[in-house]
Amino acid sequence: MSTDSGTETVTRSRALLALSGAVVVALLVRLVDLGGRIFHWDEGRVGYWILRYHETGEFSYRPIIHGPFLPVVNDYLFAVLPATDFTARLPVALVGGLLPLSVWLFREHLRRDEMVALALFLAANPILVYYSRFMRNDVLVAAFSFVALGFVVRAYDTGRLAYLIPAGVSFATGSAAKENYVVYLACFLGAAFLVFDHRLLARTSAGESARDVLFSELPASIRDRLRARGAGSLSYGAIRYAAGVLGGLFAFLAVFVFFYAPRPDLWNALGGSTAVLPVLEAGTVGAVSEMFGSWLGGSHQSHEYLPYLKDFLETFVYGAPVLIVFALVGIVVDRYGVVAGRVRWLVAFATYWGVVSIFGYPLATDIQAPWVVVHAIVPLAVPAAVGAAFVFRSGVQALDAKDTVGVGLAALVLVASVGGVAAANVDYWNASTDEDKEVLQWAQPENDLKATLDDVERVSAANPGTDVLLYGTHPPDSDETHFYVSNESNPLGGPSWHSRLPFPWYFEGSGVERTSSAPDANVSEVTADAPPVVIAYEWDRTELESELDGYVVRQHAFKLWSEDVVVFIDEDALATANETRG
Repeated sequence: MSTDSGTETVTRSRALLALSGAVVVALLVRLVDLGGRIFHWDEGRVGYWILRYHETGEFSYRPIIHGPFLPVVNDYLFAVLPATDFTARLPVALVGGLLPLSVWLFREHLRRDEMVALALFLAANPILVYYSRFMRNDVLVAAFSFVALGFVVRAYDTGRLAYLIPAGVSFATGSAAKENYVVYLACFLGAAFLVFDHRLLARTSAGESARDVLFSELPASIRDRLRARGAGSLSYGAIRYAAGVLGGLFAFLAVFVFFYAPRPDLWNALGGSTAVLPVLEAGTVGAVSEMFGSWLGGSHQSHEYLPYLKDFLETFVYGAPVLIVFALVGIVVDRYGVVAGRVRWLVAFATYWGVVSIFGYPLATDIQAPWVVVHAIVPLAVPAAVGAAFVFRSGVQALDAKDTVGVGLAALVLVASVGGVAAANVDYWNASTDEDKEVLQWAQPENDLKATLDDVERVSAANPGTDVLLYGTHPPDSDETHFYVSNESNPLGGPSWHSRLPFPWYFEGSGVERTSSAPDANVSEVTADAPPVVIAYEWDRTELESELDGYVVRQHAFKLWSEDVVVFIDEDALATANETRG
């Protein structure tokens, strides 16, 4: 082996070791106290339906709760681990924590220091960390789509189309997480076109003919690549390429059907007791039709654009300021060839992808939600890594040249960046207050409510009858109904089951027996024989306090800046539950 080859091997080994270190850091910051924050409204909604699926074995794709990845995976997980906040979030935390390792797939296009920087951005960006500690699909689809892209890049770099199989598996898994995998596909195709156009423009600006490039050089390059793959045979090479592409498509289809096919129909079809074709249809055409009917053909995107863009940018600036600054640096230094002497297509590709995501997601999303910023952070981490590595390299060069000013500036930038990322992560860790409303979604209860729910669970375990009364009500100046459900065995029977979230996740998981009262019911009659726990909205607190003598009262933020709930717990029942626990 030559000296250069040996040096390259050592350098790559060190880079891989650094990526592994970034993965360890990423897993630690995601797994420590993962269950410490109370479930968000959306986590409670999806979590409840996962528990129902786990109990009944029946599940079919419902676009309103997004893809089936979390229900399917958590169903398996709950078979071996208790259904807790920690366990429910574990798949997302693991995927987010392992994401930095995917940087290795792009090793032909990034310098070693850039790879390490990219891994660190994916490991420690505050938005990615917070929403990797959240049972939601955005980190999942972003991570699996990024990995799928990496395998496609490896297939291109090496000519080994076997890489398209894990690419298909990964992209299908991302598609099972959330329907915006279609947006990822559109971004990939659009960015690829822009990169191609950019390179073609550079060639024509240098005096070459676009006709020669498109109709002579490009076909010749494709033929040469096919012959090389086919050991000199054009037809055999084409067959091998077609086989590789079909293998990737088949892998995608198999994983897609596995997740989207209804249960238990899938198992019945595999066991021979049910026809296979209807199940395949439901898991492909049926699922895609439902997705398009709900998310593309529905009214989810019928909103004003500018307020959503403002909300997106606000979260982006608060949650990723370091990444934004370095991304701007990276875009400039790469575009003008400062690092590689030319524009690298991967950096340009990621830049186009990220910029389109910034301006596209406020249009595509159905609610103002900070988690959508994840979809811009992941691609823009690539130019950010280029920028951070450039600053680090400039500092090292300044140190070698004994340039104290240059060293000081580089050190100041890097230290400030590390400090800013660390401080933001500490601040947002398990945050649940409106002090961090730029990064948190508004339907997040405060963490103190979790301790109260622990008491409710203990009281329930010691109580032989109905445990909880949810006091039905109308919000002030509104005719909406909250908390009341006419049929507790059928939550969707309404009219207001969703107003209880995330309570159903906790009640279902701990076997709490609950009932509710109609908003027009007489308060004295409702509380005459009240169970040991009564839960109401804050605006009904006064009238209930006068009726519930002997109950301890706890008030908590139910939504970050708009709603409080009040939990009344019978003091004797709580004392009995605590004695039993002791």
